[in-house]
Amino acid sequence: MKTYLPKVDQNARKWHVVDADGMVLGRLAVQVADILRGKNKPVFTPHLDAGDFVVVINAEKVRLTGKKETQKTYMSYSGWRGGERRKTVAQIRERQPERLIQHAVKGMLPKNRLADRLITKLKIYRGAVHPHQAQQPAPLTISA
Repeated sequence: MKTYLPKVDQNARKWHVVDADGMVLGRLAVQVADILRGKNKPVFTPHLDAGDFVVVINAEKVRLTGKKETQKTYMSYSGWRGGERRKTVAQIRERQPERLIQHAVKGMLPKNRLADRLITKLKIYRGAVHPHQAQQPAPLTISA
């Protein structure tokens, strides 16, 4: 028996726009990651990129539950001795709120080279304006 491999048409990818205003970060990230992978399509194959593009707007208005706003920290390491830096969610939201969503979505993608290709289809913006109107993105309703 042969394995069925669907023909993935690069030009048939859809664009979706998601408004993150008031959405819970984890629930938003799960559904965005599923669309990036193509799990909502009948041609989903785990090792192929069959997903769509996702534009997330109002990234600074995403919501976290519990005490995560003050207690959750993100760690980065420069590779040098003493180069470990920790930032709280409030510090990241003030300077780069797009990073919160990108970090959450990337953590829900597979840990391989495919994830590097998938994360490039995620576009995150601070305000309600984005430069992808020419692609005619369809508004995506995410269940809370």
